[in-house]
Amino acid sequence: MSETAATEDPSAARGPELSAGGVVVRGEAVVVIVPFKRDPCGNRVLGLPKGHIDGDETAEQAATREVREEAGVTGRLIESLGEARYTYRRDGCTVAKQVAFFLFEYVDGDPADHDHEIEEARWMPLREAVDALTYDGERRIAARALSLRDVDR
Repeated sequence: MSETAATEDPSAARGPELSAGGVVVRGEAVVVIVPFKRDPCGNRVLGLPKGHIDGDETAEQAATREVREEAGVTGRLIESLGEARYTYRRDGCTVAKQVAFFLFEYVDGDPADHDHEIEEARWMPLREAVDALTYDGERRIAARALSLRDVDR
């Protein structure tokens, strides 16, 4: 986006929309979600649990909450995996989005206990998720998690 376009876009003055999410691992598997909301072309999305940071929440608190709500599981926060940054269109405007992702070790819960915004939550091999996730930023985050897991072995 050019500097001129950024100043003309009223959403640019507000800064990026902030969200947080988690990569919850259990052994060699990661929990993934399929939201009811489709991509701009109407296709199903395979993603990681994530969502807006509410009120005074920290990114870590928001990621923990989103993992519980969207994926039906709880985890122990291990470390930051970095951020995914992208833009999307809403009401004719380009919105910048920044999602802080964290690595979690599974503690308990069942992906079948996901919330109403999610069509399906399930376990998938982490190595498979690196290629199967819909969005490039989430594939990079999953690859980072896999790399960290491989180093720990």
